[in-house]
Amino acid sequence: QTWTNGINEARKMALLAWERETGIELVQINGQRRYGGPPPGWVGGPPPAGTEVYIARLPQDIYENTLIPLFESVGKLYEFRLMMTFSGLNRGFAYARYASLQDARNAIATFHRFQVRKGCAIVVCWSTQKCELVVNGLDVLVSQQELEAMLQTATEGILSVTLHTSPCRRPAKLAVLKYRSHEAAALAKKALMEGNLRLGGAGMRVDWLDPQLKQKLRLWKEEPLSSWVHRDKSLAVPRPVALPPLLQDVLEHLNILCWSHHLRTPLFITKCVQVGTNGWKRFWYQVVIPGYPVPISGFTWVSEDRQGQSEHEKAKVAAALHILRLLGESLVSLLHGI
Repeated sequence: QTWTNGINEARKMALLAWERETGIELVQINGQRRYGGPPPGWVGGPPPAGTEVYIARLPQDIYENTLIPLFESVGKLYEFRLMMTFSGLNRGFAYARYASLQDARNAIATFHRFQVRKGCAIVVCWSTQKCELVVNGLDVLVSQQELEAMLQTATEGILSVTLHTSPCRRPAKLAVLKYRSHEAAALAKKALMEGNLRLGGAGMRVDWLDPQLKQKLRLWKEEPLSSWVHRDKSLAVPRPVALPPLLQDVLEHLNILCWSHHLRTPLFITKCVQVGTNGWKRFWYQVVIPGYPVPISGFTWVSEDRQGQSEHEKAKVAAALHILRLLGESLVSLLHGI
């Protein structure tokens, strides 16, 4: 930091002198320094969406006393945000929001590949208004409520949190976070990357949500429904799964198997998440086995019962059979045995 302050002393003094002369106030919060939003003398509401440009490949010791007059020369600025490091250098990029779409177009046409210094050509393009983040590598035990509480404390402007079992890394969870604006999402990304997020492991990371991953998560969530259509277009509900008739028999068999592996009695959670046609329902289940390193979760379809067994009991049967397979028990021998 001493080295950085030393090489930037003259430029920082020039910035302070410019602020005094112009009366412009720059406010630094959460790793960015902001001018305007709205600027002095602004009348009316904010400009329409799509008026912000992204500026990249900036020299790290260039500041607003150079950048704001430059970008204001082609149109009226509503806001200018320069991303900053803790040492006082900029992070090489900034955002300029203009009063109109035409002003923003002028900035791109004029300053894309413009040399702010000899040999330093900058990039100026439309700002991509991304509002969704993905947090990978969350602990499998993290709950929706726990994650939401942490995010409300660590970030601002969050609209929704969706927790998924990771389709790429198991055992692990990932979360999709949606924020009210690109700016709020960008600040959240920085805060989560630099903060001490206790809900993740060593491999936890925060990225912008990739459209391909978003589509993959949507399809993965809907896959059971899609599989019925491809298998038999005449079917409106899934084919029934052959399950042992008595929940108690399956649970007893599972308990014995757990005890033989020095594990304790499994704890079941079941929840109906979708109602299909003709009485079929989709259940999510999660089973925690004390002594087993991770909870086991999945989805199953069950039909309305006509023989006294509840739908939740049927979901438990499916979960128990899943665990028996995971623990190395032969499903065929189980069905023959009971």
